[in-house]
Amino acid sequence: MVLADTFGTGQVFWSMLWFFLFFTWIWLAITVFADIFRSQDMNGWAKALWTIFVIAAPYLGVLVYLIARGRKMSEHAMQAAAEQDAAARSYIRETVSTSSPSDELQRLSDLKAQGVINESEFQQMKSKVLAA
Repeated sequence: MVLADTFGTGQVFWSMLWFFLFFTWIWLAITVFADIFRSQDMNGWAKALWTIFVIAAPYLGVLVYLIARGRKMSEHAMQAAAEQDAAARSYIRETVSTSSPSDELQRLSDLKAQGVINESEFQQMKSKVLAA
């Protein structure tokens, strides 16, 4: 009961606000470090200097990095998203085969000849192929 008296609504709000700001800070720092190390347009010395600056003066370093290279960060994010989209589309195209009904019927007849499927299964699958 004593804890509830000293820990009021305002204190809960401030605690939640500080936790949210701390969590946001950690997220920004991770994002900045990820961009520093993934950046193809910076050489090793520039990456080392940015890393030292962000470690030595964390708040100022992240703020300056966001101001100086914010546009490049968004370009890198858009480029990575486009590459992931292209890779996903390529994978889907490779995985989903667009075979013709005659190819499917040939495959079914081969399965029937091998004894994998019987006559009734063959007829059932054949009707599905011809209906599509």
